[in-house]
Amino acid sequence: MVLRVVLALAAIYFSFAASAQDFGNGRWVDLTHGFNERSVYWPTARMFTKTEVFHGHTKGGWFYSAYDFQAAEHGGTHIDAPIHFAENRNTVDKVPLGQLIGPGVVIDISRRAAADVDYRVNAADIRAFEAQHGRIPAGAIVLLNTGRAKLYTDRARYMGTAEHGAEAVAKLHFPGLGVDAAELLIARRIGAVGIDTPSIDYGQSKDFATHVKLMTNNVPAFENVAEMGALPATGTTIVALPMKIEGGSGGPLRIVAFVPAR
Repeated sequence: MVLRVVLALAAIYFSFAASAQDFGNGRWVDLTHGFNERSVYWPTARMFTKTEVFHGHTKGGWFYSAYDFQAAEHGGTHIDAPIHFAENRNTVDKVPLGQLIGPGVVIDISRRAAADVDYRVNAADIRAFEAQHGRIPAGAIVLLNTGRAKLYTDRARYMGTAEHGAEAVAKLHFPGLGVDAAELLIARRIGAVGIDTPSIDYGQSKDFATHVKLMTNNVPAFENVAEMGALPATGTTIVALPMKIEGGSGGPLRIVAFVPAR
């Protein structure tokens, strides 16, 4: 009995070692927009501000710099924790690391999004991707490339409006993930899903049904992800670590991808 347990554990170990990513042979790609006064935040949210506390040489002779910053949880490249749209689900500090680090899957729908600014990724898009690249594995971090990251510095083009305030919400236009596609990704038991737009729901959504569907199932979303064009459809490792805000509904996110050498 003991021997069987030892052999089983050894098999698991060597299987993991064989499949582990070699991070010494490839390159890292940063998928994070820098945070500054131009960072994209929801029209009703408090924008990012950075205030200098001190920058220069001290009386003691050494150089020192320090700053204060403040912002809403949801803005720039950030995470929506499940609690954001689902009661009693994971807060940002409770999202398991296994859902924030995993095999990357990049689904390119940029052509469809270019033809329809309000495009919603649907289940047929997911199945078409799987027909070409294989079934999306459990634990995958699925990134939706709508091609809009390159518009990030132009708020009006990126969001559909540069206006702020509650009245601006009705003027938002950008692609998102449809509920049927969200249901399929949940069935695939993904770790998380990300998109290069301000919201996982498309801009004209009135009920945020995709948020609700994902987050009721404890699936977090990454929003305002930066340019994904350098990533292959499969084969990467995604690391997406947010600020660990206790009890938070979201927070700033540093998301990167490791692309192995071919």
